Amino acid sequence: QVQLVESGGGLVQAGGSLRLSCTPRGSLYKIEDMAWYRQAPGKQRELVASIRRDGNTNVAASLKGRFTISRDNTWNTMYLQMNTLKPEDTAIYYCNANVQPLPWTTFQAFWGRGTQVTVSS
Repeated sequence: QVQLVESGGGLVQAGGSLRLSCTPRGSLYKIEDMAWYRQAPGKQRELVASIRRDGNTNVAASLKGRFTISRDNTWNTMYLQMNTLKPEDTAIYYCNANVQPLPWTTFQAFWGRGTQVTVSS
């Protein structure tokens, strides 16, 4: 069973920075696309940024210049560097990955449980 574990969330003042990490646990064969999503109270979950195995990235237009996504394929770990944080960035941030658990299985989407990011004004 594959689990995605997020870390790095917390409380920060506006203008501050946080770095989130997403680390897979369990047996897995390959990870392709990975992504960060977030969900603020009363709002729908939205895509923050995604990254392909080859390193190609996509960041939501409204977050470009402040958020950077990266990954380490050696450890299958994904990161989200968040700078100049704003109160509207407050949300639960979720890790998502397209995982092939075993060589003979198909790719499946897995989600982490989320990490809370709170930005105070």
